[in-house]
Order: sequence, then structure tokens, then C-alpha cells
Amino acid sequence: MAKQKFNIIKSTCIPVAIDNCNTDLIIPARYLASTTRDPKFFGDAFMHDLRYTADGQPVADFVMNQPEFSEAPHEGVHEIIVGGQNWGSGSSREHAAWAISGYGVRVVISSSFADIHRNNLLNCFVLPVIVSKEFQQELFASIAADPNAVVTVDVPAQTVTNEATGNSEHFDINGYKKYCLMNALDDIDYLLSQKDKIEEFEAK
Repeated sequence: MAKQKFNIIKSTCIPVAIDNCNTDLIIPARYLASTTRDPKFFGDAFMHDLRYTADGQPVADFVMNQPEFSEAPHEGVHEIIVGGQNWGSGSSREHAAWAISGYGVRVVISSSFADIHRNNLLNCFVLPVIVSKEFQQELFASIAADPNAVVTVDVPAQTVTNEATGNSEHFDINGYKKYCLMNALDDIDYLLSQKDKIEEFEAK
């Protein structure tokens, strides 16, 4: 997982309009036996069985293989996925979050997430953003009209803005996780950052 500080993310999006997109679609179970933590390995496995046929050929009509959405995520390009409702349902495999992070996605926007997957995303430095169904559908429509449509996710202000329409929504995030994302800290990093306070408490 890439530890990057979160501030304002402005990017084009990959629309994955699949409701109940479960973790077996996000990363097939056969990849779970691997002992590697190589981000590229899991990124290549992201949505593998939707992206490729059994003989390894790209599925032409799957969104991630369409020319306008096939470019690998990098700064300002495809760092955001707009997903269907109930994103990440099914098993609690952390590998699903590893796959999304390994592919290069930094934000997943949906109208609802499976709770365990949502927490796994946060732990892997991927921000899950919950919006209304109406706003979710507006984002899909804007991207369908223009694949270069840009969405801005302002983490300090906790807002997501559809730049094509100017409409915004506020999103919730746990205060501790927000602090960790904005400072590129995982749970261990955070504890180490509080070492002096912990030692002072213990001394008392």
C-alpha cells in the first residue's frame, strides 16, 4: 500500500457501475494464497476475471479495457473509482483493498460500502466516500457524457465535487482515520508518533 498524504484529490474517474460488487470480483479467491505483498501483483489482479477471458485476453467491453478508461492511474488521472451501491460486499478479505490500492486508486465513491471492506480500504490508504444515490448517479451521467469529467475530493473539508455540474456533497470520515490519511500514517506510525506522550504517561 502506498502511504501518500491526502489533501485535495482532483482526478478523472473510472466508472464501475456494478451494484453489489463483491470482493471476489474485486480480487478472485485464487490470489489469496499468495504470500507476496507486492502492490503490482495485487494491482494486476484487480477485477481480473472481469478484465480478462480465461485465456488471458482483454474483455473489450469491460470499462477498464475501454480506451478512455484503460490508462493506469497516476496523478490527476483515474485515481478515483465511482462504484455501484454496496461496494465490497461478500468476504472480508483484505486483499480486495490491497488490489485497489495496488492498481493506483486513491478514492472509491459509492452510495454504500460493506463495513469491513470500508475499514480495510482506510487501512490501505484508499478513501471510501459515501454519497447519496442521486449524486452517485449524477457522477455516472457526467462521466458517460465526458470521460474526462473531473471530480474533486477535498479531504480537509470532507467534500466531493462534480466539476462538470458544480454540485458538491459532504462526506463523513472518522476523525482519527482522517488525521492518519492526511499525515500518511498507519496505526503503527501513529503510535510511534505518540511515543513521547506514552513514555511520559508510563513514567507517571
